[in-house]
Amino acid sequence: MKSIEQAQAANVQDTCAECGSYVDIGTVVEEGDTLLSLTFQGESAMVDAEALKQLAQGRFADVKAELSSSEQTVTLALTFSCSAEKMIFQLENALA
Repeated sequence: MKSIEQAQAANVQDTCAECGSYVDIGTVVEEGDTLLSLTFQGESAMVDAEALKQLAQGRFADVKAELSSSEQTVTLALTFSCSAEKMIFQLENALA
């Protein structure tokens, strides 16, 4: 841990003063992780996928969405402009 502290800029504070915990933001948000792929099943699969597609496009202007379907599933692929947008969308909609 000392090597991490020594390598970072003097103005970076990534230690919790209360508990002494460290976090490397790169382990939380991975650069380039912009694709969210969701699979829906059941009779309402297409309706549910379309609803989530509209929600994403209403929330983020630059999100690209692609729907594909097979006999039993519908897959929604959302490509966000940055990793943070993907993570925000997942958190706002309780998606894993």
